[in-house]
Amino acid sequence: MDLAWYALLGLFFASYLVLAGYDYGVGLLLARGVGPAGRREALTALGPFFLGNEVWLVAAMGILFGAFPLLEGELLAGCYPVVVGALVGVILVTVGVQLRSRPSDERVRARWDRVVVIGSALAALGWGALLAALLQGVPLQADGHVAGVTHLATPFAASAGLAMVTVVAVHGATFLALRLSAEAAAVVGRTARRLVPVALTAVALATVVGLLSARVRDAVQRPALAVLLPVLLVAALLAARAALTRGRPGWALVATGAALALPVVLVGAALWPYVLVSTTDPDASLRVADAAASAPTLRLLGWVALPLLPALLGFQAMCWWVFRGRTDGRAPVYW
Repeated sequence: MDLAWYALLGLFFASYLVLAGYDYGVGLLLARGVGPAGRREALTALGPFFLGNEVWLVAAMGILFGAFPLLEGELLAGCYPVVVGALVGVILVTVGVQLRSRPSDERVRARWDRVVVIGSALAALGWGALLAALLQGVPLQADGHVAGVTHLATPFAASAGLAMVTVVAVHGATFLALRLSAEAAAVVGRTARRLVPVALTAVALATVVGLLSARVRDAVQRPALAVLLPVLLVAALLAARAALTRGRPGWALVATGAALALPVVLVGAALWPYVLVSTTDPDASLRVADAAASAPTLRLLGWVALPLLPALLGFQAMCWWVFRGRTDGRAPVYW
């Protein structure tokens, strides 16, 4: 049962990164100098999906708190700088997007747009660094607590955070290539294709830094998967670029979504059966089975989670069906 809940936690968090990833990608692209009308059009394309995407983060946090209380305590205590940074970014994006259109002064709106850009960068950096921190291990002591936060200040965590930012930017540009009017989509499609080599370089750098890191090599329990999954991530980005070149932004968005989900799969699969690997005392490493709540608690949570997943999937499918197609002058303005 603990394996099923661990997989469900990974599914919810990966879904959050895929869906909210294009929120943050669009937020990053507000800095590309398209002018007030271009920024408005980008947010209009994002509008119907924006708040619903963040529900997946709430659901993932609910599973973390309820099904894995030991993991929740040590994860938040031992990695709080990057977790807080990511959550601050999420809040800045949410507030900035919803408030940027209230003032009529374009200069004030531009300031709010800069808040959205900063928040998007913080969110992507924070979640990327968090996944890297898990993959390289944490200083988990024999008493079950993580000692300090200096383990976050590593080249691998920094490079993984930057790689996440670049992949999110590609994802956002691909989303806009699918949603904007044909003329604007052609421009942003070229931007997406130019961003793919940047993302590939960042992912390759993070992979090399990880391979050279003794901490990562010691923490990883399944080296073959730790090498295979970054290769699949690179393949997904290349597939996205090929689809964009052929004028198929829908398939490109599927590929960039897979690229954002793969880091979560990488962490879960490469560390299994552990969820936290200790860099100071191997015997203190926390197994998934030990981090999970008791069986009665997991059964009780199951009555909540079982209807929640199809409800979330149904809501997401309904949104995409209702608001399918490109935006035009008749599209409602949300923000």
